[in-house]
Amino acid sequence: MSRVSVITGGAGGMGLATAKVVGVDHSVVLCDVRQERLDASADTLKELGVAVTIVNADVTDRQAVARLFDTAAGLGTVASVIHTAGVSPSMGDADYVMRTNALGTLNVNEVFHASANEGAAIVNVASMAAHMLPEELIPTAHFPTALTDESAFMTAMLAACDIAGEEARSGIAYAVSKSFVRWYSTAQCERFNGRGLRIVSVSPGSIDTEMGRLEEQAGAGAMVADAAVPRWGKPEEMGDLLAFCASAKAGYLTGTDILNDGGVVASMKERARVAAQG
Repeated sequence: MSRVSVITGGAGGMGLATAKVVGVDHSVVLCDVRQERLDASADTLKELGVAVTIVNADVTDRQAVARLFDTAAGLGTVASVIHTAGVSPSMGDADYVMRTNALGTLNVNEVFHASANEGAAIVNVASMAAHMLPEELIPTAHFPTALTDESAFMTAMLAACDIAGEEARSGIAYAVSKSFVRWYSTAQCERFNGRGLRIVSVSPGSIDTEMGRLEEQAGAGAMVADAAVPRWGKPEEMGDLLAFCASAKAGYLTGTDILNDGGVVASMKERARVAAQG
């Protein structure tokens, strides 16, 4: 049977870039909510000789995610999932950002855990924002609630976004939601390993995609300029990393987060250290 890789957010820049890599030796199932972009991405992949199937599904809908995995399983053995689906602060209010990024990740990962065969891997996309929010502002104690009471989880997460004014709530929700993705990908690794599965997260910096550029005027542009590598990351650079993390070559890699941000976080921390001494 064919080895299948599921890519959520497959119509986006990082998702498509990853599909081009994994599609060399896997059948690819692209999932997104934007049908026109899905169709265009599928055409691009078919021109490259990739066997691709598209599924229009919202990751915040657990039943839709289950149907996505059923489709993938009908094509062969699901070897990997690259979960790039997510939204940025400029794309909606705090509830929308939290629901998409946190609960969407929960849905995709929990269905994967329940259905994947031994040896499969899932790679979640977090963010450098998860490395920048002060720990005291991250409601980590409430993160496990997502697994038992999603309503209570959302209430606690949105309460954590009230630390700043209304204008900042979406940005805080983004950082908190991506902190949840990072936490989940480490905290659940032993449970996943119990079924012979790997789980990893990758935290991109500012990547030159449609979604990445939405945040250019909201501070990302300045962070790029101050990075150790002062440029925007390329979708292809993220695609290669995500594909590697999902591959058999990374068979020892699980329960961790990989920060790939051009040195933004490292540079900011060092400048803060020097300024504090001065």
